[in-house]
Amino acid sequence: MLVTSRAVLHVQGEHEFPVPPLTLPDLTQLPEPETLSNFTAIALFLQRAQAIKPTFQITATNANAIVEVCVRLDGLPLAIELAAARIKLLPPQALLARLGHRLEILTSGRQDVPERQQTLRNTIAWSYQLLDEQEQRLFRRLSIFVGGCSLQGVESVVATFDKSNGVGWVLDGVASLIDKSLLQQTEQEGEEARLMMLETIREYGLEVLAASGEMEASLQAHARYYLALAEEAEPQLSGAEQARWVAKLEREQENIRAALSFLLERSRTHAGSQEGQAQVELALRICVALSRFWHDRGYGREVLRFLMQALADRAGVGAALQARALFEAVYFADIYARNLPLESLAEESLALYQELGDPVGIAHGLYQLGSVARIRSQFVLANARLEEAAARLQELGDRWRQGQCYTEWARAATEQGKFEQARALLEESLVLYQELGDQQRLGWVRYLLARLLFVWQQDQTLAQQLVEQSIAHFRVQDNIFYIPAPLGLLGLMRLELGDLEAAHPLLEESRAIDKKFGIETEDVHLAIGLARLLALKGDVASARRQY
Repeated sequence: MLVTSRAVLHVQGEHEFPVPPLTLPDLTQLPEPETLSNFTAIALFLQRAQAIKPTFQITATNANAIVEVCVRLDGLPLAIELAAARIKLLPPQALLARLGHRLEILTSGRQDVPERQQTLRNTIAWSYQLLDEQEQRLFRRLSIFVGGCSLQGVESVVATFDKSNGVGWVLDGVASLIDKSLLQQTEQEGEEARLMMLETIREYGLEVLAASGEMEASLQAHARYYLALAEEAEPQLSGAEQARWVAKLEREQENIRAALSFLLERSRTHAGSQEGQAQVELALRICVALSRFWHDRGYGREVLRFLMQALADRAGVGAALQARALFEAVYFADIYARNLPLESLAEESLALYQELGDPVGIAHGLYQLGSVARIRSQFVLANARLEEAAARLQELGDRWRQGQCYTEWARAATEQGKFEQARALLEESLVLYQELGDQQRLGWVRYLLARLLFVWQQDQTLAQQLVEQSIAHFRVQDNIFYIPAPLGLLGLMRLELGDLEAAHPLLEESRAIDKKFGIETEDVHLAIGLARLLALKGDVASARRQY
C-alpha cells in the first residue's frame, strides 16, 4: 500500500519516504533567469502565476524577488501556490515586501479544496489542533528558537515551565513533532541532530505562543539558556577544543542575536528599574563571554553596537562586569571605531579594576592602554605599559594574555624599527601558544613574524613559509576575519618578486574582506602595494584612488 499521511503510522513493516520541500536556487549565486524554472519551487510559482496572469514571465528585473519569495516560503507547495495567486494584484517585488506577515497574505486559496487548504494559516492550524495538549505546548516553545536549536536548548526552555514534572517527555514530544512534519532535524557529524522549524511554521508558532500568554517567560528562558551556553563556551575558546566550540556557537549565532535584542529591548522598556538593570547585566554577560568568538568570526562591529548600547545604561551593574565590558568595548572599537574615546574608556576600565584590587584585571587594563598607545604611535607610553603588563601576567600565570601582550609589544617594536626585539617577542609568543594549542593565535603570530621579516628584509624564504602556514591555519578554521592580513602580505611578497598576476588577486581579496567587515586597517603598506600594482598594470585612475 502507498499511504500519504500527516504523520508516520508506526505500524509493522512501514517504510518512510519523506517528501521534502521543493528545490530552490542559492540566493547568493543565482543562475540566469531563463534557467530558474529548472528548480521545482520556481517552476510551480511560474505555473500558478501564469494560470492567473498568462503574460507573466520571469525577467532580469523580477527574478531575484521571485526566488526570494520562494525561499522565504521554505519551498512549501501550498504556500507558493497561494503567493502566486497574489500576482494578479501584487508584482513579485511588492509581494516580497509584504511577506513579513506571510500568514496574513497567503489567504486566496481555491474554493474547490477543503477549508484547511484554502489559507496557509488554516493548514498549519489544522495540524496544530490535532496535537495533544503537551505536544502543543512543546510546539509553541520550539518557535522561540531562531535558525534551529539543539535538544539541550529545548529541554532547558521547557524545564523553566515544568520544573516539578521534569522534561523526560521532551524526547518523545520532539520525535512526535518530527513524525508530524512540524519539525525537521539535520544531522551533524559527532553531534546530536539539530532541530529546525520552517520559518512559515515558526511564524504560526509565535502567534499561538503570544496568544497563550507564555511569550515573555519563553523569551526570558531562551535568553538565560544562551547566557549559560556563552559562559560555558568562554574558557574553551582559547584551547584545544576551540574549533568545536566555535562551530557550535556559529550554529547558534541567530539565537544569540535574538537573546541580546530581547534583553536590551526589555532593559529600555524598564529603564531605571531593578528589572531594567537585571536585563542590562544579562546582556553584558553574554557580550563579554563571547567577545573572543565574535572577534575571531568578524562579528565585532555588531557586538560593539550591543556593548555600547548596554554600557549606556550600566548604572547599578557590578563594577567587575562594567570593567570587563569596557575592556571589550575598547578592544572592538580599536578595530571598528577608532573615533570613539578609546583612552578614556580604557582608563575607566583600569580604574574600576584598581578599585576592586583585581590583579588580573589591572594587568589586562595596562595591556589595553599599551595597545591604544601603540595605535596612536605613542611608543614610549606603549612600551612602558606593555612591559609592565607582561611582567604582571607572567607572575599571575595568565599565559594566553601574556602571549597577546608579547605580540602587541612586538608590533610596537616593529613599527619603531627594533626588529631584533620584535622577533624575540614573537618567537616567545609562538612557544606559549603552541603549548596552549590555540590554533588561531598561532596563525596570527606566524603572520606577524612573516611581516616582520618582510619589512626587515631578512630570510624571505622563511617569511613566505610562515605566511603560507598562517593562511593554511585560517583556511582550516574557516576564519575569514583574520585571513585578509596574511593574504595581503603574500600579495606584497609576490609584488616584490615582480609576479603581478599572482599578486593582484591576493591583494584584491584581502582588501575586499576588510571592506566587507568594515575593518579600519592600519596596514598602509597593503594599500600602497595595491596602488603600485595597479599603476604597474596601467590602471592609473584606480591607482590614484587607492593612494
